[in-house]
Amino acid sequence: MAGWRNGRGRLVVRPSGGGAAVTVPLEMATSYRARTRGLLGRDSLAGAMLLSPASSVHTFRMRFPIDVAYLDRGLTVLAVHTMKPGRLGRPRLRARHVLEAEAGAMAGWGLVAGARVEVEGEPA
Repeated sequence: MAGWRNGRGRLVVRPSGGGAAVTVPLEMATSYRARTRGLLGRDSLAGAMLLSPASSVHTFRMRFPIDVAYLDRGLTVLAVHTMKPGRLGRPRLRARHVLEAEAGAMAGWGLVAGARVEVEGEPA
């Protein structure tokens, strides 16, 4: 987990009930500036965005609803919620990272509470 930087990578979702892993394009926002900008000004997102470190998000000034997954240190999903634009998410006590995707995408990947994910960064 250490050594993530702003950039692109891949998210590997391992469903909690077993089954095939799903690989999704990933954007990583690890600097304060990148996390603050997040998905603002966008009309869509292909794949997911990882905010790290983070334990909560908001959707003020966003143009589309998103799925939000809160991850612990071991990259296990603590909770998944859909947020409409203009909302403030409550901080999650054990969350260390937050994944964002277009609303409905995470259900299609099998990303639910208890699922594990892996983050693969692209080579520099």
